[in-house]
Amino acid sequence: MTAPLTPPPPPHEQSSQHSWQPPAAGHAAPAPHDAVWHGTYGQDGPGMKTEVREAAVVTVAVALAGALLGVLWWWLAPHVPLVADVVDKSWIVYLSDSEGEQAIGVDGTFTLLALGFGVVSALAVFLWRRRGSVPLVVALGVGGLLGSLLAWKVGVWLGPTQDVIAHAKAVGKGVVFSAPLKMRAKGALLAWPLAALVVHLGLMALFGPRDPESYPEPGAKDPYGAPLR
Repeated sequence: MTAPLTPPPPPHEQSSQHSWQPPAAGHAAPAPHDAVWHGTYGQDGPGMKTEVREAAVVTVAVALAGALLGVLWWWLAPHVPLVADVVDKSWIVYLSDSEGEQAIGVDGTFTLLALGFGVVSALAVFLWRRRGSVPLVVALGVGGLLGSLLAWKVGVWLGPTQDVIAHAKAVGKGVVFSAPLKMRAKGALLAWPLAALVVHLGLMALFGPRDPESYPEPGAKDPYGAPLR
């Protein structure tokens, strides 16, 4: 006679090494998607309402800064000299220096000032809110465009009168006077918003917050008991 064989364990039974253990009292069972990762993700940004309010503040502040740009443009832009003459009892106004480049300098001065304002506004917004968001970027672009439009109007308003003939009659025949402040290259209005967007995105890429890297703790296992590497 042979000794009876020990019957194998039922298929549904597992060895004690991999048997499921209930969680200890006071400890909740980890969820499958976050049971093994104990690192912390980056903090969530402010809510959408807060971001919209901050974007509105940025838009208004940047746009109002356009008044200062307009004053600086009027002050620093070169004057275009005009002179008047009377022909057949009609006043004729023409450039005193036909080869001068003052008209180009007017547009160039506005463009350079607008680029500087774009850099400063982007830096100020980044230092105030070191976190990027779509409303904030849109606010910089819209505020810069509105600021450029306001600067254009303020500079023209502060500059010489737009009625050239009346100005010529007031100064007299053959007397040189300044032409009205005009912007011939309307693309200069985009210098501020484009500079602000590029600088802000660059600052966020270089110095913006980073998501912390998460690593599993030594010996951590997934919900199925397999070790993580």
